[in-house]
Amino acid sequence: MQNFPITTLSTLAEMTIDLASGLNDENRFNRLLETIRKIIPCDCVALMSRQGNTLIPLAMQGLTKDTLGRRFIIDDHPRFQEICSSRQAVRFDTDCTLPDPFDGLLLHHDGDVPIHSCMGLPLIFDEKLLGVLTLDSLKTGVFTHIPTRHLEVLSAIAASTLKMALTFSQLEMQARQSQQRLEELNEDGWERDRGDLIGASSVMQSMNADIEVVASSNFNILIFGETGVGKELVARRIHHLSARKRQPLIYVNCAAIPENLIESELFGHVKGAFTGADRNRLGKFALAHEGTLFLDEIGELPLAAQSKLLRALQNNEIQPVGQDSIQNIDVRVLAATNRDLKQEVEAGRFRADLYHRLSVYPIHVPPLREREGDVSLLAGYFLEQARRKLGMTHLKLAQDVLDYLVQYNWPGNVREMEHVINRAALKAKASQRQQALITIRLTDIGILESVLPDNSSDMPDNTNITTTPSHISVNDGLRQATDDFQRQLVKEALVQSDYNWAQAGRLLQVDRANLTRLAKRLGIQVRKIHKLEM
Repeated sequence: MQNFPITTLSTLAEMTIDLASGLNDENRFNRLLETIRKIIPCDCVALMSRQGNTLIPLAMQGLTKDTLGRRFIIDDHPRFQEICSSRQAVRFDTDCTLPDPFDGLLLHHDGDVPIHSCMGLPLIFDEKLLGVLTLDSLKTGVFTHIPTRHLEVLSAIAASTLKMALTFSQLEMQARQSQQRLEELNEDGWERDRGDLIGASSVMQSMNADIEVVASSNFNILIFGETGVGKELVARRIHHLSARKRQPLIYVNCAAIPENLIESELFGHVKGAFTGADRNRLGKFALAHEGTLFLDEIGELPLAAQSKLLRALQNNEIQPVGQDSIQNIDVRVLAATNRDLKQEVEAGRFRADLYHRLSVYPIHVPPLREREGDVSLLAGYFLEQARRKLGMTHLKLAQDVLDYLVQYNWPGNVREMEHVINRAALKAKASQRQQALITIRLTDIGILESVLPDNSSDMPDNTNITTTPSHISVNDGLRQATDDFQRQLVKEALVQSDYNWAQAGRLLQVDRANLTRLAKRLGIQVRKIHKLEM
């Protein structure tokens, strides 16, 4: 294999023809990786596209599911820096001290297993770095004797495949939009840490299709969904796909404005209009002229303010408080709410005419519990963010933790998940200070409260609200499942604390005496030889 025999060259030729007829990008990328692993035996292989200073995984084999959701900042990873700055394959020595981004992320290797052989191929097309292809192996020296010319051929095929995808898919468009975000004029309140719309589930694909359909229009859009699903990200996505993308996107939290200041906040005021108005002030509509205005929590607006908002939308004009003249404006409104506005209309708390004006093309953001397969991607995304913020070299999830997260129903949706990962990363870092590879365990996550949102009555009967790890069966009954889960947490806390009851209690945030009583009830005993008995 290492000398690329005739059969291997034939395989490459067949692969080139096969890739041109792939059904879609995912299919094409996976075929590419499968062929590469046949030619060059390795434990994992990853194809990533470059967008600015970030490497985004497109396809990978041999790595944990959450890895696909990570976003790798090139400057944070010395090995990626070397690969991206090279014009040919980079083979890292077995004793290379540079941290490997994939250490601890190998599939079927739950322990801290380092990767011993690593090689990266820059994917260059038309003098432009499109991405990288990385190969890793637990065996030493497996990449050493592969001829450089053969790797150049492999790089050229992979680069052509990636270029094909960039040309005929939305990846190229997304890269341009990432650059445009840097040029965007926004208020300070809107300029804060934000993520991408991470997700490959069918409901997310359907939502993204709706966004693409409506983004190019000038329709006002109603974005609705539960708290924490990412309605702000949807608004940003619509704006960046619209013809207004180079104009400002102005954010307003309707729930945070005092009722007596709403009109001034939205439409502005002139000096002396009311007590405290010591100067002229532009409202949000004026600031968003020729751009987009995002009205978050639109359902919280009082009826009087709704009437004035409706007039602005109908006539494309505003009248600042204290000013006699009318001012014409060109603003597209994106409104978001976690309320059922139809019910609010029926109850008389929301104007029917305003509801119909906003909901020409409503966009529903699905709750996380309905996004099959997306929890793993989001976990990887938030893990990489937490790793960067906390200055860690490596951060991963134990497999039983990922199982637990996948089965939890996430009443707080994506926002809750972000907080859970950040909190667990902090706890894991504190308890594993001396380790280069930090692993988030069940004790770091703790027991998540499975409380359904207020509108749970609208959920289908088959909604999954299981919050236990996969090896705990709900068929055993609630009491037994709870005992099994508590037993697992207590045992893991004892192991992590070297069987010190007080320290284990601190890990679990319970008093030592209560912990020992709980352990006795669960049948957990610790002998002097440091073995757990049931």
